Amino acid sequence: MDRFRMIFQYFQSNSESVMNGICGLLALASVKMYTSLDFSCPCLPQYNMAYGLGIMFVPPIILFLCGLILNRQSLVMLEEWRRPAGHRMKDPAVIRYLCSSIMQRAMVAPVVWIVVTLLDGKCLICAFSGSMDPQKFVGFANVSAEQVQQLLAKVPCKDDELLRNSTSRKAVSRYLRCCSQALGWSILLILIIAAFLARWLRPCFNQVTLLQARHWSNYIDIEQKIFEETCCEHSRLFAHKCILHFFESMQQEIKLHSFSFPRQGEGAERGEGLLQGITDQDQVNELLKTWYYEKPPLDVSQAHQR
Repeated sequence: MDRFRMIFQYFQSNSESVMNGICGLLALASVKMYTSLDFSCPCLPQYNMAYGLGIMFVPPIILFLCGLILNRQSLVMLEEWRRPAGHRMKDPAVIRYLCSSIMQRAMVAPVVWIVVTLLDGKCLICAFSGSMDPQKFVGFANVSAEQVQQLLAKVPCKDDELLRNSTSRKAVSRYLRCCSQALGWSILLILIIAAFLARWLRPCFNQVTLLQARHWSNYIDIEQKIFEETCCEHSRLFAHKCILHFFESMQQEIKLHSFSFPRQGEGAERGEGLLQGITDQDQVNELLKTWYYEKPPLDVSQAHQR
């Protein structure tokens, strides 16, 4: 039990590092998924583009949603955005900081997938082989327009009998692969330059606002975790007292069967201290309602005075 508690405390205190690790694992998983994918272009004019673009963009959407689901801060941000103001004002800078942090981590795996597919080139060849201008390539001059579309759609299929040894198929495939790789390297270069500028130009902006947003975003996350832990402890004590009350009439049978029953007053002080006089379900519901609608202000001076 202590080992699990230590692991939980580690995740709680290093949530940012854990999320970075999860994003890295999702990125590696996206590369592994693509390399193990059995890519089979249908080689039909009406299906090639849908299949190629689907393979390129549908898995990134899934990975993006998985990144949002696995990121605990996404739920924290939504709760902070939707909660009533109550006695505590909402800071838009904190919400923007949380949103930016969540989006940056969630976009890692989708961007890796798209860059890998572009560098490989199969998806772009499948999607746009039928859209190429046949006049640019030798071998399609003496063919009707309908046959040209059929032949261009079969460019991704290397084993097709009509285009197995065709130089035109190789030329179209090579051209689209070069375009795909050029686009992939360009996107990768733009992302690296953007990350470099964001890293080195950050000190030029107001650091106080950034520090405040980072601090209070961490506070909101930690406050939610501590509140959940306190609620679990309170629920355990509340359930313990309810069960003792239920079995109060069975004390004699419990003693006869040699069950250990807590003595009167044993642990009562600790339980009463945490229960704080909350003795029924309506009081608990009212407490949770008050916490949601009227969160206390971030000022502990009154508590110290009391």
